[in-house]
Amino acid sequence: MLTSTALALVAASAAGAQERSGSQLQLEEIVVEGPANAAGVPAPFAGGQVAQGSRLGLLGNAGTLTSPFSATSYTGELARNLQASTVADALILDPSVRSSHPAGGIVDSFNIRGFPIGEGNSGEIAFDGIYGVAPNYRVFTDYAERIEVLKGPAAALTGIAPNGGVGGVINVVPKRAEADITRIGAEFSSKAHGGATFDIARRFGPDRAFGLRANGSLRGGDTAVERQSEQTGIASLALDYQGERFRSWLYGLAQRDDFDAPSRPFLMTRGLPVPSAPSGRENVIQPWEWSRIEDRSVLWKNEVDLTDQITMFGNVGGSQTRVERFFGLPTILNARGDTSHLPQYFDLGIGRQSYEAGIRARFETGFVKHSLTLQASYYRETLERALTNGAPVLSNIYAPGWSAPQLASRAPRTRLSDSDLTSFALADTMSAFDERVMLTLGVRRQSVASHNYAAGTGILTSAYDESATTPVVGLVLRPLDHLSVYANYVEGLSRGDVAPATASNAGETFAPYRTKQYEAGVKLQYGSFGASLAGFQIDKPSGELNGGVFSVTGEQRVRGLELSVYGEVTPQLRLLGGASLLDGKLTRTAVAANLGNRPIGVAPVQLNLGAEWDVPWLRGLTLTGALIHTGKQYVDAANTQSLPDWTRVDLGARYATEIAGRRTVFRATVQNVADSKYWSSVASFGTFYVGAPRTLRLSMSVDL
Repeated sequence: MLTSTALALVAASAAGAQERSGSQLQLEEIVVEGPANAAGVPAPFAGGQVAQGSRLGLLGNAGTLTSPFSATSYTGELARNLQASTVADALILDPSVRSSHPAGGIVDSFNIRGFPIGEGNSGEIAFDGIYGVAPNYRVFTDYAERIEVLKGPAAALTGIAPNGGVGGVINVVPKRAEADITRIGAEFSSKAHGGATFDIARRFGPDRAFGLRANGSLRGGDTAVERQSEQTGIASLALDYQGERFRSWLYGLAQRDDFDAPSRPFLMTRGLPVPSAPSGRENVIQPWEWSRIEDRSVLWKNEVDLTDQITMFGNVGGSQTRVERFFGLPTILNARGDTSHLPQYFDLGIGRQSYEAGIRARFETGFVKHSLTLQASYYRETLERALTNGAPVLSNIYAPGWSAPQLASRAPRTRLSDSDLTSFALADTMSAFDERVMLTLGVRRQSVASHNYAAGTGILTSAYDESATTPVVGLVLRPLDHLSVYANYVEGLSRGDVAPATASNAGETFAPYRTKQYEAGVKLQYGSFGASLAGFQIDKPSGELNGGVFSVTGEQRVRGLELSVYGEVTPQLRLLGGASLLDGKLTRTAVAANLGNRPIGVAPVQLNLGAEWDVPWLRGLTLTGALIHTGKQYVDAANTQSLPDWTRVDLGARYATEIAGRRTVFRATVQNVADSKYWSSVASFGTFYVGAPRTLRLSMSVDL
């Protein structure tokens, strides 16, 4: 756990931030208080792009070298320098993560270690460690202080993911008031998409115990995708009180995201090869197709120290999402790239509530120190939906055509489903010999209850009530201060399937699926540079329809090797990225011919490398670049349809200076410099996405 550390890395990070900004007055808002800053998050590592630790669910914050898991925490500074609007943009340099969504799409979904998260009705991103609070489809960086990625299944640590994702957990740590800030900004991107942002933070009252942070943005205009426009409005507020024994945080968030002609993934007609990718600018979605999404969220967190060693906590939060849209899902019909899609009016209402309570205790038994957490949690989700169809639209991926406008035929919403997730968890991290040896043991008992209703009528069609227990074991050995070796066994959990209406056992419910991970690795932090190497195996069962009977006969296995690098190679050169080698295989399947095939969407190679270089002869100028490579991916389980490997290069620059005594930073980035045409990624159910076109992004921020 984060209990002590040398200040050398923090000092190096602060010095690097000064150098990158070009002036001591341009230092990023770093407040040094040991390993964690005033906001209670681990301090930045040298280079300022990643943090010295991250949250591990109910275990709380853990330092990188003392964590028995592979986890990375990306900083708000990195997101600003990448000009990342969303969480998906901010994770572009993580070699274990692929964003499986199209440029100009309404949903940010991901693939971590070969397994999807964030598909379907989404809600898979945690907000300050809690599900059910973050916006449903796209999470923006305006309100993010950290973006954490915990890789691998983590049900014992975080509870079951609402939509069943098991590849990892993405957690957004919200911005809180640290130092006083008044920052405004402006931005522009191709073709004519611009916006304005603000970020204000203040601490006040006796001992500056009260904090306020407000931020938001307005963006709008035509995007780099043809026929497409977007308007987004975001507002967030964070209030906190930091007393001697009592601490409290209150977050409120509202955002609206409107698209005309939103980009959509594609389906491929069975038995035909996938044609070459078109330009990312082309758009078969008609200008009269649209999407409107509103999110409202609130979270209240509290901690009270009963003694110096015992802390009680209680959290309550929730969100409301309203989705209205009228568009279709295009199917490619032939090698010429002709498409057909059926626009549908879709009115979805999602309500989520989360409750947590527990106790943390620190004590010693002989020479062994314990950090014990007991937690109870409850999550409820309700979905209401209306769905009506329009008329088919024909187009072509290379030469999109225009069709006569259609109007959405609206219908009242009816209940689609409701779910209740209840869990009790206990975990203990034991350390000895000044944290040279650390052992984590934990277990979570999870209950899943849900009801499904017929579309349009709201009549109950199936009910589900199952429970499962998931363990976690983690070991860390630190033979040297800057080196650690770790291993873990952890299980993921996703609700079991309900046999479909086409099965002879229709309505039969199955126990939650357990996904098992074995992982071992080594981590190094030497001076201002860090690296890690991890090997893992993940096994996930799945249900299949075979001979008219639905049963759990499928299983997917992914073995992987991950290399990550970060930090400062020299005071002027920073690197961030790595490589991921994945060996995916269908180890069990009802279709004998598919046995041994590669699973849908699992690329054998993923490579990311970002670099920043401070130009020595012009103080304040930094040149940036990124290389992203993804190997061949299959679209179907039979491995007859595939997407070729692709490589993208981004280039950019930023210049930090002072204008009238105010810290000012100009940033410019060109994504996909070569304007490469490529299919970027595959979702688990066989839809795939066209890659982003060449896009110019410009921004300016001023600290008042």
